[in-house]
Amino acid sequence: MTATSREGSGLDRRAFARLAGGGALAACAAELRGESTPTAAPPSPRGRGRALMKVGTQHDSSDETLAVLAALGVGHICSRLPSERLDEHWSVEGLTRLRERVESFGIQLDMVPLPLSSHYITQAEMPGIMLGKSPERDREIDDVCRMIRNASRAGIPALKYNMSVLGVVRTEPTTGRGGARYSTFTYEKARQEPPLTEAGPVPPEAYWERITYFLDRVVPVAEESKVRLACHPHDPGMPHDRGYRGVHTVLGSVDGLKRFVEIHPSPYHGLNFCQGTIAEMLDDPGREIFDVIRYFGLRKKIFNVHFRNIQGRFLDFRETFIDDGDVDMLEALRVYREVGYDGMLMPDHVPRIAGDAEGAQAFAYTFGYIKALIRAVDGEPVRAAQERLR
Repeated sequence: MTATSREGSGLDRRAFARLAGGGALAACAAELRGESTPTAAPPSPRGRGRALMKVGTQHDSSDETLAVLAALGVGHICSRLPSERLDEHWSVEGLTRLRERVESFGIQLDMVPLPLSSHYITQAEMPGIMLGKSPERDREIDDVCRMIRNASRAGIPALKYNMSVLGVVRTEPTTGRGGARYSTFTYEKARQEPPLTEAGPVPPEAYWERITYFLDRVVPVAEESKVRLACHPHDPGMPHDRGYRGVHTVLGSVDGLKRFVEIHPSPYHGLNFCQGTIAEMLDDPGREIFDVIRYFGLRKKIFNVHFRNIQGRFLDFRETFIDDGDVDMLEALRVYREVGYDGMLMPDHVPRIAGDAEGAQAFAYTFGYIKALIRAVDGEPVRAAQERLR
């Protein structure tokens, strides 16, 4: 069986409210209180620069959620989608109100999503862009350009987006540590029914044309507005010769992502670097992922990181707890530090635990784990990334 899902990698306000009232938050907060804040840390010895990454998240922006995030020490976020269409929520005034409300909790609004999500094409907010249909896509791109300009005027430095036709494709979940349910994809078990999506055949050249058409319009606006645009890879990558249901996921390989960032070279055009999704593209993610981080990190193309782990490999993987996968996440964080990455590291696609259907406890656990990793590398000497390139 094949399942397609929305991004769904955040918690809703009910889940956070329950967490705020329960022992899980108290236990997590007690551990976090033992950590020094950046202002309280002693001066770094020679050769030991501070780790600049920050724990972040992508959640709804309700007051309840923001209060819990503040208590957990999560000081940077990407908000939920303001609106699926250009309306008052996307006005300069609406975005400014959002930013100011987030900041009132001591949290920085680092990023906002555009209405170009990982939804399946029939659920997409702006389907014309990925279907390549004019004049629909031209009207939608005009709206995106207006959103970029308004975000700039509202003091929001970055926007994230997807260029998806298939959505997030998964097969049946599998059982992981402690009986948790791990989101899973096995290509050979994925039923390709019907054989084509509503988009029809999308060969590589057609997909690249649609991507290039979009970038040629929006990247100059982003440069003018000084707003960074962060694109998520295709999740998961599909066989390069066969694709999936007639769609060739050109942003589902490392080579495809390299081509993508070079289409319109700009410091405002880069990646929402989903480490889990990129690990899914590799034959040996536990060994290969570090040089992929180096490649894009040294070129300053990593604008945000979905910091999650997997077991498995290309076309056969499952999404695990952060400490239960094939990738050494401490080593990965050292590499982000090497390349000078200073943005958010955020949980994504956490496993489902019995009694925690909406993921509140799993997210709290992951926040704490990421904070501990940052503290660990903060006390280590800086390594020269250029010397470690292979």
